[in-house]
Amino acid sequence: MNNLFVRADDTVVVISGKDKGKKGKVIATYPKDNKVLVEGVNASKRHQKPRKRTDQGGIITKDCPLYASKVMRICPKCSKPTRAAHTLSKDGTKTRMCKKCGEAI
Repeated sequence: MNNLFVRADDTVVVISGKDKGKKGKVIATYPKDNKVLVEGVNASKRHQKPRKRTDQGGIITKDCPLYASKVMRICPKCSKPTRAAHTLSKDGTKTRMCKKCGEAI
């Protein structure tokens, strides 16, 4: 199983593709497929029929997963897209740090 460099609730920016430059929050990650689901990015529309008499049909907009390599995490302190550095503390826990400002993420 692949380990992803982004986690749920991280803020990311799309660095390539049709949605280049869009920012959003990671809703879910799919490590097996190496994909992430970002809020408001890579939306697709589908036509849906009403299932019951009370339901209303129409065009539904849905966010689709995109490859994790197309996004980059935004540091909450310096607000710049950055890669993560991993550091070990004395008690053995691993923390993610910003490579640009050095702040813990």
